[in-house]
Amino acid sequence: MFMEHSKIPVYLMPGMATSSNIFDNLVLLPEIFDVNFLEWSIPEKNISLEEYAKLMCKHIRHENPVLIGVSLGGLLVQEMSRIIKTRKVIIISSVKSEKELPAKMHFARVTKVHKLLPTGMVNNIELLAKYAFGEAVTKRLDLYEKYLSVRDKGYIDWSVDRVVNWKQRGTISNLVHIHGDKDPVFPIRNISNCITVKNGTHTMIIHRFRWFNEHLPKIILENDSSI
Repeated sequence: MFMEHSKIPVYLMPGMATSSNIFDNLVLLPEIFDVNFLEWSIPEKNISLEEYAKLMCKHIRHENPVLIGVSLGGLLVQEMSRIIKTRKVIIISSVKSEKELPAKMHFARVTKVHKLLPTGMVNNIELLAKYAFGEAVTKRLDLYEKYLSVRDKGYIDWSVDRVVNWKQRGTISNLVHIHGDKDPVFPIRNISNCITVKNGTHTMIIHRFRWFNEHLPKIILENDSSI
C-alpha cells in the first residue's frame, strides 16, 4: 500500500501554445502518483530555453520527480532535467536531439525563414492549430479553442525559434521517448529509440488517451528502484 509520502511526483508540461487541458483525460492513480500540472507563461523576448527551464524549475515542489513533456514541452523538460535531479524524463511527440528535427526545420535554422511566419494571426484558431499541432483543424474548433490557450505573438515567435534552433547537450540517461507513427510535425522516420504508438499523431495525448492510460503508468514505474 502506497503511503502519501511515497507517492511518485509527476509533473506534466503541455506543448506549444497549449494548456494542461490536453491532459484532461489522462488518468494516473492518485494512490500511486502525485500529479502536478505546469503551464506556459509569456517569456521575455530573448530568453533562452535553458533560462526558461530554470524559471520553470521553481514550480517543482518535490524532489526527484518524473517530468513528462509534450512537443515543445518535451524539449523543456529535458532542459529542466539538467538543473534538477529527476526520477525519469518522458517526452511525447517530441525530439531528443536536433538530428530528429525534420529537414524543413534544419532549412529554417539556416535561412531564418521561420521568422517570416504570420504569427500575428494567433487569434485565428485554425492557423494556431497548424503551428501547434501540424494539422489542419476544420472541425470541433471549440474543442481546440479549449486546448490552445496561449495566443501571444511574442510567445509563438519565441516557441518556433526555440524549436528550430534547439540543440541537445549530451545524453539524458533516464529519458523515455513516446512517439506516434503518423506525427506530421516530427515524422517518425527521423526518430530513433522510441516507444511507437500506432496511428498516433502529434495530438495523440488528446486523441489516444486510452493508450496512455493503459501504458503510461507502467512506463513510469518500469525499472524504478525507489519503489
